Amino acid sequence: MHIYRTESGVTACVDGAWYLLPVPDWDAWFAQEDLYFRTSELLAGLSPIEPVDLDVAGLQAPIGSQEVWACGVTYYKSRTARMEESEDAGGGDFYARVYSAERPELFFKSSATRVVGPGGAVRIRRDSTWDVPEPELTLALSSTGKINGYTIGNDMSSRSIEGENPLYLPQAKTYDGSAALGPCVYLTPEPLSADTTISIEIHRDESCVFEGEIEINQIKRSFEELAEFLFRETSFPQGAYLMTGTGVVPGTEFTLLAGDVVTIRISGIGTLTNRVAPA
Repeated sequence: MHIYRTESGVTACVDGAWYLLPVPDWDAWFAQEDLYFRTSELLAGLSPIEPVDLDVAGLQAPIGSQEVWACGVTYYKSRTARMEESEDAGGGDFYARVYSAERPELFFKSSATRVVGPGGAVRIRRDSTWDVPEPELTLALSSTGKINGYTIGNDMSSRSIEGENPLYLPQAKTYDGSAALGPCVYLTPEPLSADTTISIEIHRDESCVFEGEIEINQIKRSFEELAEFLFRETSFPQGAYLMTGTGVVPGTEFTLLAGDVVTIRISGIGTLTNRVAPA
């Protein structure tokens, strides 16, 4: 089932039927374990409503007060790209090591107040010269760290700042408008199919200037492993989101510009589209 936050409330789409969910507190609902089954119980006593036109419903990011965290160097392509961008600073070897290490790279990405929803404007830093979007399958985690579902994440990143020195990672990754989530939370009791595809297109002046795709079976670590490390010594009473890394990285010759339109699709979940705001 697909759960959407709109201006009129929380709606669910199940096999083509739409329902208005009695969810007065998003955080309390999101934090529960077995969220698919608990939400199914809510739906059992509801009657369908008219289909929701998400283009006019005021679609919002599917987040309350959850923190957004992210993983790095979980795909081989990401490992190679990070080594290339940090080579001049002497930091490339760190990325090769973390790719094969027992402990994954985890970092804080965004508070809820900095998250952009579908159709919103993401940003590139004014003090950066090389910027990219990173399309990522994002885990929706309960307060105990259980994977309840999935959404689409855009981990906006300054490669020029991160490449200058790996210690600048927080500045390269965390700033206003640096994260987008949506269009929904996809709740399922089953793991995603290994051939689930993440794809991205970037359009500039109506022309496609970059596109790529990857299947999630290319990720090096399991989603359960990544969630376990995040929750190992950190509590999330309202649950959390965890971006799982990117395997689609534009080349060194590409940088985002204001006005670019970034469209990310994940099969079975939906499409997240954002425009890059003026500097």
